[in-house]
Amino acid sequence: MILSLILTYGVALLLCWHVVRTGRDTFWIWIVLMAPGIGSVIYIAMFVIPDLFRGKTARNVAKVARETLDPHREYREAKIACQETPTVRNQSRLAAAAASLGHHAEAEALWRAAAHGVHADDPVLLLGLANALLELNRPADALTVLEKLGEDEAHGRTPPSALSLGRAYEALGRLDEADRAYQWAAERMPGFEALGRYAAFMARHGRRDEARELVVEMDKRLVKLKGPFRKEAQMWRDFAAGALR
Repeated sequence: MILSLILTYGVALLLCWHVVRTGRDTFWIWIVLMAPGIGSVIYIAMFVIPDLFRGKTARNVAKVARETLDPHREYREAKIACQETPTVRNQSRLAAAAASLGHHAEAEALWRAAAHGVHADDPVLLLGLANALLELNRPADALTVLEKLGEDEAHGRTPPSALSLGRAYEALGRLDEADRAYQWAAERMPGFEALGRYAAFMARHGRRDEARELVVEMDKRLVKLKGPFRKEAQMWRDFAAGALR
């Protein structure tokens, strides 16, 4: 028991030294000392491991840890950057952060403001705007944006844009077109979002057996995933399964 306490607070003191040595915000000292167990684990995941390895996996671990501890951090930092320098890049960053927190009206305004002038046809901006409109239950407006996006065959016709098309068509009752768009996206888009949305679409429109088969396929793929990607994949798998209840 005593040895465990010595080790726990010994590690905490070493991490406090690391905070000072690396010039990080001193509030981390209070986190590490007030919660020497979980606080130390979070600090190590966010800073020590990336400092040691500098690899993609380490950066992903750090990102997940930061988002778990402070899910609004990216939004705050993006907002400050946008207020100081309202460039298209900073507007896009803030729009994405706002959307991730469910602030879709703000995201729409930001995407729309960014997509002007020489950037009026930018596929990233148009897709962001279309997705914000879908979340605001404005599928007709979203479809107008997506049709403009689709005019760019080289950059506008992508699996993510097809997925958004499927959502817009479904909301407008154009189910055959929605099915083709969902299927095309599900066959080509990495991750589980397209699979989950396609399975949910089939479940909502009388194709429950096909939806179940897709959920089973998702389960098979899910067991092979590890790390931060598994959480998001599980969310979309559960989204699809929820439509079957």
